Amino acid sequence: MVHALLNDAVAVLDDLIGFDSISLQSNLAVIAYLGERLDGLGIHTRLSHSTDGQRANLFATIGPRDTDGGIVLSGHTDVVPVAGQDWTSDPFVARHHDGRVFGRGACDMKGFIACAMAHAAEFSGKSLRRPLHFAFTFDEEVSCLGAQVMLEQLARTGPKPAVCIVGEPTEMRIIEGHKGCCEYATHFTGSPGHASQPALGVNAVHYAVRYITRLLEIGEALKARAPKNSRFDPAWSTIQVGRIEGGMARNVIAGSCSLDWEMRPVSAADLAFAKANIEEYARSTLLPAMQADNANADIITEIIGEIIGLEPMDDCEAEALVRTLTGDNLPAQCVSFGTEAGLFQQLGIATVICGPGSIEQAHKADEFVELSQLDACLAMMSQLGRHMAD
Repeated sequence: MVHALLNDAVAVLDDLIGFDSISLQSNLAVIAYLGERLDGLGIHTRLSHSTDGQRANLFATIGPRDTDGGIVLSGHTDVVPVAGQDWTSDPFVARHHDGRVFGRGACDMKGFIACAMAHAAEFSGKSLRRPLHFAFTFDEEVSCLGAQVMLEQLARTGPKPAVCIVGEPTEMRIIEGHKGCCEYATHFTGSPGHASQPALGVNAVHYAVRYITRLLEIGEALKARAPKNSRFDPAWSTIQVGRIEGGMARNVIAGSCSLDWEMRPVSAADLAFAKANIEEYARSTLLPAMQADNANADIITEIIGEIIGLEPMDDCEAEALVRTLTGDNLPAQCVSFGTEAGLFQQLGIATVICGPGSIEQAHKADEFVELSQLDACLAMMSQLGRHMAD
């Protein structure tokens, strides 16, 4: 069944693809486009910005204003780069072929935003019992920076929604969980010297290796903390060291060393456990030993990004709602890719992921979304409008 708003959604998607909103570049043009369309319908909007003012989130409310308990439709406006990819056509000009819309962001995730925008007039024309919010963010692809800014503002000023549907491409299947992705760089400052007198220096590489050994021990301990009946693969939180760089020559005591490492936690509790453990080891064991030989020795860990996961929840209002809207009775799934969903959940908002398109097409050349997927998403939103107006 072809939804009546499909042509409208495709037209909006064509426009959205035309905005080169690659992460960390300005997305103000696409936000202005979305804001103007919503303002023209009399829908209340507000913006929150990055620290440099060059990127913005848009939060819109349809229905009762300043009222808690609303439902959020959430999507990110940024896309990943296209450099080095072999595209058949211009990635920022929508191309239609064989029941598909091609272009950067077609499925990840401007298709979902286009469906919401196509439905905006229909939503605003109803007398809604509870608020319906659109949350369109910046820089999701680089540590969910925009959502953090937007949700900090929401936590301060309200309102507090009850439910969030994050429209990442899931082929309209319900996703209830994914691991977090937390990335760090730890820098060791020792003191260099001649290798013939190692006791006269502080070898940063040696201490970095001890730090790595402790990380791997924590990683082993995390296996025993795996949730019962976990559906993640692997079932437990993981730690991995991806890069180490230090020293200058075999015969010189290494004065500095840095390592890049990550953790993919299945729960906030695991993240807290691992961070507390490694921080205590560095503070109480490694650093005193380093500073005993050189007071200026130091260990500094830089947080590159901490994207918390979406934890599967029993009796989740968001999951129950999406099942009602879509008729999906299959078991909810957990996935390996990360999203902004955990940030909403952290605020006490019941959250699931469900949107048009396949993650298999995301971030690739000739990214596309099937028209049938957009149609299914529009049908879900029509059901949502009826549900909220009953």
